[in-house]
Amino acid sequence: MSRRTAAGERAPSRVFVDSSAWFAVASASDGRHAEAERMLHAAVARGTGLITTNLVLAEVHRLALVRMGIRPAVAMLDRIEASRLVSLVHATADHHLVARRWLARLADQPISYADAVSFAVMEAARCRVAMTFDRHFAIAGFHIWRPDD
Repeated sequence: MSRRTAAGERAPSRVFVDSSAWFAVASASDGRHAEAERMLHAAVARGTGLITTNLVLAEVHRLALVRMGIRPAVAMLDRIEASRLVSLVHATADHHLVARRWLARLADQPISYADAVSFAVMEAARCRVAMTFDRHFAIAGFHIWRPDD
């Protein structure tokens, strides 16, 4: 499902947000911080729904814990969970089975289990677009969202 933008192109009604994008938004020292903030602000301005998983939050929390400390890591989780635009999907047994198929299908790629579950969630939600800096989403056949594209 998508909507037309002012320029006439299709804007996705929802975008999957991966840990690389969440962390880049939260960390001003991340080299992709400005781009990630621009993407997130564009999504919010357009009312684009954001989907993420509890496994993505686990990745984000761990990364923030190591690089930023305890309080910023918890604050990041709080901000993501408090957003009314974010749908937090908890991985299920069905997601696990589909994720294992993704891992088998892409056995020549270093795809993480968390990413494979993300692919399963995206399929189930019929979401083909990801806000990410991880090329594995494109390798899996999903579109990488750039709001100016």
